[in-house]
Amino acid sequence: MSTPTGDIALIGLAVMGQNLILNMNDHDVTVVAYNRTTSKVDDFLAHEAKGTRIQGAHSIPELVARLKRPRRVMLMVKAGAPVDEFIQQLLPHLEPGDIIIDGGNSLYGDTDRRVKELEARGLLYVGTGVSGGEEGARFGPSIMPGGSAAAWPHVKTIFQGIAAKVDGGTPCCDWVGGGGSGHYVKMVHNGIEYGDMQLICEAYQLMRDGLGMSAAEMAAVFQDWNQGDLDSFLIEITGNILAKLDEDGSPLVDHILDTAGQKGTGKWTVIDSANLAQPVTLIAEAVFARCVSAMKPERVHAATLLTGPNPTLSGDRAALIEDIRKALYASKIVSYAQGYMLMRAASQENNWGLNYGGIALMWRGGCIIRSRFLGKIKEAFDNDANLPNLMLDGYFRQELAQCQDGWRRVVAASALNGIPVPAFSTALAFYDSYRCARLPANLLQAQRDYFGAHTYERTDKPRGQFFHTNWTGSGGRVSSSTYNA
Repeated sequence: MSTPTGDIALIGLAVMGQNLILNMNDHDVTVVAYNRTTSKVDDFLAHEAKGTRIQGAHSIPELVARLKRPRRVMLMVKAGAPVDEFIQQLLPHLEPGDIIIDGGNSLYGDTDRRVKELEARGLLYVGTGVSGGEEGARFGPSIMPGGSAAAWPHVKTIFQGIAAKVDGGTPCCDWVGGGGSGHYVKMVHNGIEYGDMQLICEAYQLMRDGLGMSAAEMAAVFQDWNQGDLDSFLIEITGNILAKLDEDGSPLVDHILDTAGQKGTGKWTVIDSANLAQPVTLIAEAVFARCVSAMKPERVHAATLLTGPNPTLSGDRAALIEDIRKALYASKIVSYAQGYMLMRAASQENNWGLNYGGIALMWRGGCIIRSRFLGKIKEAFDNDANLPNLMLDGYFRQELAQCQDGWRRVVAASALNGIPVPAFSTALAFYDSYRCARLPANLLQAQRDYFGAHTYERTDKPRGQFFHTNWTGSGGRVSSSTYNA
């Protein structure tokens, strides 16, 4: 074969892979395309990639032979075993300094492992989150790369070239950190996405069931909200969805079954939040809300047996809609605050040194949670890089104060009228818990010491000193050792 001309290879020609290749081609990057089913390569070259500089490969050796050094190979395949299988196929053909990039939704722990294994062989490994769906991949996604830092200079131009741009051309892509940090940030992004979607769904149900609004009326509300503080991709598409008519002229949304699917990143976020002892309650409720939605037959049956109030909200409609907007906005602030709490804990646990303002900038464009709101998050961390919680920033503190009355009215009215708002409710509960200087956990610790001799700390003694009481007079003097599970 003549002198290699390929800048990067991409394996996996599903929609995201194809669109990323076409995006790279638009930015003068010569891509070598490969798929396990090689007929897809020929089909892609004959149709979507026709007339471009995109090259095709029909085997791993051919793919590697077409690449300039250091060779850059990007995987856009299903997370888990397929990633490891392709790595094993590539290894015999790569040389020290070559770079493998995983652009799928891999679990960050897998990426951590792969970075270590490949660096031990002299290779470089990048695990990168890519968000934005089909359109983002084609015209500018948010890209969150992490892994082998030595790889960044070799992929920076390509990634920042194809990424979404904001604020006068700033790319929504920068180096996140070592190990699995890139995929971790993408995981938290997806968890926040779960929360945003659930909050929007709760606002929709309050208007649909509580206020009896039509899809067209709700579409107008979301379109109006998209002009203000809630300006975001998800609010925008919600307005478009509610305005969409089926073939018979009725709202399409009314014909869609109310059972939600999930691919696992939200669940991973919740599991890791428990492992790191971070109360990411809103994302957890969003994940569980999807689980409840999947129990459709049980819910239909339960609806005939279990009683409750009629879900009707009474009062001035415009005022109620404004309260719902405030509840949505305040809950969104809490959700992002929790997501950033989780990233801070993970960064400390793994020594990643995450740049929180930079992450907000990466999410400003291209990705599913892109919004005006993220610019304010970047400003918050620009003002105080060590901000312990987003809710303590001056801007967000003021916004929460302004939204609080409406937020409380919505949660109370929802409970009184039997309309489930798990995300609104847990956000408010977390806000109230976080601002509570004295929680009832002193009683909880007394209970633990009573039945299990788990000890407690005292308010009149220095932190770190533990005490045990023989509550019944018949217990022993020995206490349980202290540890955090």
